[in-house]
Amino acid sequence: MSKTLIVYYSRKGENYWNGSIKNLSKGNTEIVAEMIADMTGGDLFEVETVKPYAADYYTCIDEAKKELSEGARPEIKAYADSLDGYDTIFVGYPNWWGTMPMAMFTFLEHYNLEGKRILPFCTNEGSGMGGSERDLKKICKGAKVESGLSIHGAEAANSRGKVEAWVKKWM
Repeated sequence: MSKTLIVYYSRKGENYWNGSIKNLSKGNTEIVAEMIADMTGGDLFEVETVKPYAADYYTCIDEAKKELSEGARPEIKAYADSLDGYDTIFVGYPNWWGTMPMAMFTFLEHYNLEGKRILPFCTNEGSGMGGSERDLKKICKGAKVESGLSIHGAEAANSRGKVEAWVKKWM
């Protein structure tokens, strides 16, 4: 029987939400990650940066843009001990400037993902998957990166049907 991991980065606090800023007690990506864990029985792993992003949303997106332009690899608090036992890895993130937050690059580049199946999911306010699937194919060498799921962030809590249909397609 194959084991499943759901690894994700999510932003709590100030987020862009249907045209305005809203303070979220739980990030949109985390909500979707928990749904996937519930549906698959997979293990959850949250990627967290050592240096937190600014609480102010607009300052945070400026920080994220700078990291992207510099190709930064922000230090993260922890890595999973090993990904060897996992055949399928769901990779979740908000779309920041057309791709994943750079902390996800830090996490994924730490591992040999050859032979793994990568299932990306992304929350966003209208930008879809951006170029994140292309970026995943570059950094997850030897892995099979499948077509991702884009969830409108403001609808994350009510997206169970859409998430479930996508998960069933792959599991």
